Amino acid sequence: MTPQNDMQARVEAVFESIRPAIEMHGGNIEFVQFDEGILSIRFLGACVGCPASAFTLKLGIEEAIKAHMPEVVEVVSVD
Repeated sequence: MTPQNDMQARVEAVFESIRPAIEMHGGNIEFVQFDEGILSIRFLGACVGCPASAFTLKLGIEEAIKAHMPEVVEVVSVD
């Protein structure tokens, strides 16, 4: 397994714990890439363009990821 694939698998495991809350609001998230401490994700569904997505990103997703993966220093959303 490549380092990027290993990272993706670890991120997906954390996503599984937070995904139900996001899906309840009609959205979803996906792994894009991890590079030099920055985890890039993509919002899908109702999360795209939602004003609350910035809050969800920093206070929900980023905190959950950092709690399980100290090598992640920031989580950003990409289009």
